This record gives sequence, C-alpha cells and structure tokens, in this order.
Amino acid sequence: MTKKAILSVSDKTGIETFAQSLVDSGYTLYSTGGTYRAIEAAGVPVASVSDLTKFDEIMDGRVKTLHPAVHGGILADRDKSEHLDQLAAHNIDLIDMVVVNLYPFQQTIKSPDVTEMDAIENIDIGGPTMLRAAAKNFKHVTTIVDPADYNEVITRLNNNTLDEAFRKALMIKVFTHTFEYDQAISQYFGAHRETLRYGENPQQSASFIRTSQAPHTLAGAYQHHGKQLSYNNIKDADAALALVKKFDGPAAVAVKHMNPCGVGIAENIHQAYLNAYEADSQSIFGGIVALNHPVTKALAEDLHSIFLEVIIAPGYEDEALTVLQQKKNIRLLEVEMTDEQDEQEFVSVSGGYLVQDKDHFDVSQTEMKVVTDVAPTDAQWQALLLGWKVVKAVKSNAIVLANDKQTVGVGAGQMNRVGSAEIAIERAIAINDNVIMASDGFFPMDDTVETAAKAGIKAIIQPGGSIKDQDSIDMANKHGIAMVMTGMRHFKH
Repeated sequence: MTKKAILSVSDKTGIETFAQSLVDSGYTLYSTGGTYRAIEAAGVPVASVSDLTKFDEIMDGRVKTLHPAVHGGILADRDKSEHLDQLAAHNIDLIDMVVVNLYPFQQTIKSPDVTEMDAIENIDIGGPTMLRAAAKNFKHVTTIVDPADYNEVITRLNNNTLDEAFRKALMIKVFTHTFEYDQAISQYFGAHRETLRYGENPQQSASFIRTSQAPHTLAGAYQHHGKQLSYNNIKDADAALALVKKFDGPAAVAVKHMNPCGVGIAENIHQAYLNAYEADSQSIFGGIVALNHPVTKALAEDLHSIFLEVIIAPGYEDEALTVLQQKKNIRLLEVEMTDEQDEQEFVSVSGGYLVQDKDHFDVSQTEMKVVTDVAPTDAQWQALLLGWKVVKAVKSNAIVLANDKQTVGVGAGQMNRVGSAEIAIERAIAINDNVIMASDGFFPMDDTVETAAKAGIKAIIQPGGSIKDQDSIDMANKHGIAMVMTGMRHFKH
C-alpha cells in the first residue's frame, strides 16, 4: 500500500529536496498553501490536502487540515481492527508521516513594530493539532518538526531503520516544540499582572506587573526553558541584565542577592564567563548569569556544570540549548542587549512611591582627575574603568576590587565604607599591583585608603567631594597609591 505524508511547513528549508526523496521512497504527498506551491514549483508530484479532505480551504486558510480525513488517518491505532474498519467505512486513508513546523510566532513578536493582530495571525492552529496527533501515535506515524532531521529520516527510510524508537525520539521533539510555542503565546498575551508563587519569602504573596513587552526588557524576555521566574529571580535577573548591558565587549555578570559576585570581560564570551566564574566560584552557585553575547555549545557545557537559577543572553546556539535544557528547572531567557537610557525606576514606600531616572550617567576617562603624585599604569587604568563600571551596581556602601579582566573582591551594603573594604579584601581571589579599589561614594576619612594600603592595593578610584579629601590624598601619597577622582557618585540603596 502506498504510504502517505502531509507536509505543511513555515520554515521551508530543504523541503523541496526532502519531498522528492519521499516520492522516491514511494510516498504520496499532500500539502497546503505555500508549502504546496513550493513543492509543485520544484516539479515534485504533490496533491492538495483538499484532495484528501474533499473540502476546500476556507477563511483565508484558517481551516484546511481540521478534518476527520486528516486526523482520522493520523490517529488510527493500526493494531485495532475496529479503528481500521471505521476508516474503511468513511473512506479515510492512513497517514504515515506528518511534516510540520509552525507559523513563526516567536520571530514575529520579536519585531519592535509588531501589532496584536500580527501576533494573532501567526498563531498556528492546524499545525500543532496535526503534530500532537501524529506524535501521540508515534507507534505508527513519523512526525518531523525540525528540518535538521530530514536527512536522517531519508537515510533510515532507505535503510529500513525508521523504527519505533526513532519515531519516539521525534515525538519528544514535537511536544517540546509545541510546549515552547504555547508558552510564547501565553507569555505574549498573558495579563500584565502575573501572579507569582510567593514574594521574597513563602509567607508573602507577590505579582509581576508588566508595563512593557519590549524585547530588551526582562518583562519582554523570551523564555526558552525552565519554570516560572520567582520574585527573587526577577529582581536578581534585572540587576544582572542592567549591568551586563553596560559593556561594549564580551562580558559576563554573575549576581547573587542583587549584588554582582563576579564580573568578567575578555575577547570572547566564553572566556569572559570563565573570568566571572573565577572571580567568586563559591558565590556564583545558585546565582544568575547574564551574558551580552550569544551562548555557544562550549560555553553551555561550562554553564551546565554548576547549579544556576537563570541564564540571560541575547541568543543561544541550538546545540547550546540542547545542553542547557538537560536541567528541567533552569530558566533560559533571551533578551536583546539594547541599553535604554530613558527608563525610570519606582520604589514603593508607606503611602506612596519614589520615582527617579535610572543611573545611566557616567564620566569618561578624560573627565576623571588623577589627584596623587603617582598616576595609574595602563593596566591599572583598565582595571579602574572596570571597577568603576561595576561598583555602581553594588549596594552601598560599595567597594569593588578588580583587575583588567574581572572583579577580584566585592564588599556590599555595609554601614561604613571600611567594613565593605575589609569584606572585599577578605574575599579577594588575589591582590597584586594591577588590582585596584573602586568606591561608589567618597571617603569621609582616610581610614579606607589606609586599609587598602595595608592590603597592597596600588590604585583607587572614588568620586571625591568630601571636606576631608586631602586627608585621603595624603594617605595615598604616603603609600605610593595612585588615586583617581570622578566627581560623580553611584550610591545604590
């Protein structure tokens, strides 16, 4: 008996060649719309699905495959004679293969100009229905959702190895694909207010209220994998995303409890991550990692080797997703790295809100002032600029130690600046002549500079502006420390 296949694909990569191979293997092909036209134009014998259903496509193609002649032929259990008898009574033929990939909903909604109607028209109905039906019946039906599988399917047809085990593997791909597709639709059209499982602690209720779906925001992120983001995930992820966007070259940021615990830069994103990991390999465990370049397979393997709650990146190689999705709970977010400069931030207080512009402001190296007898070396300057970029993301009082490729130690949120400095020094992975100290606020006394000198720090960057600035300058000169003042503080309460 001639085998039959239905082909209806949005991604037409390789479809003409695959269709011809199916015909050469003895299949009769049925197709719809643009897929039908592409196969016919290639000179491959193909019939319309309407020839199968005896019913024309209607409603601009919205209704074409939702018919018993399609789904009966797909879903029939061939081990049950009553199923086969019912097919015969209704003149329905068996369908042996379903080749479908869906309307490009995810790609459509990434456009900044997308309208709700554009999104609605790219919700596939018949495609997922056929895929799920065929995947459910994988014992008898081959279901192909990924063009990358075409060659192996043909090879197995030729070798007579298109067996149930392989069809089951294809079935798993189908349900993963349709789950992610439905999830993207749900996220896009979901209510602006998303109820979270709980807040900072289990006894607190919480919601995520979206004010934007822009793809460069956390609210507009596309989630490739993982469970729902928690309240704390969202806060930490936003902090990581905001910092990693500040870097022009490849950068990786690890965040734990709203503070960066490791930041790395390099010539490539993989090495940048390794530098961030090395900065604090203990605190990164269970944290959030944000990357400003796409994730490669090799990088994914390193990310997979430790426990992370969330990974944020502007893209993922297919093989990288395969590696990372082995852990069912890790959240994989895709976010554009556009750094929006006009955003405001809101903080609730008793009886109202505080509103302010986000701290996107900064000074260039040429605007900074060397105030000591000793000037920074080139390597120290690179470390000073990195430390200054990071320290604005750390809770005040903030002290960051850094070299020219990574943070070395972070001291956050102490009631006095010396305390933060002592924590950063105690946690430092190494201190040498190229490790600098960055402070988000000025030094009211010279004690922080003295603490830095005792630890071997040779360069400091700080805003300046204290009435006792000269005391700190004198202490730096006493110990041969280079000090740079920026004239701009970066408190983060």
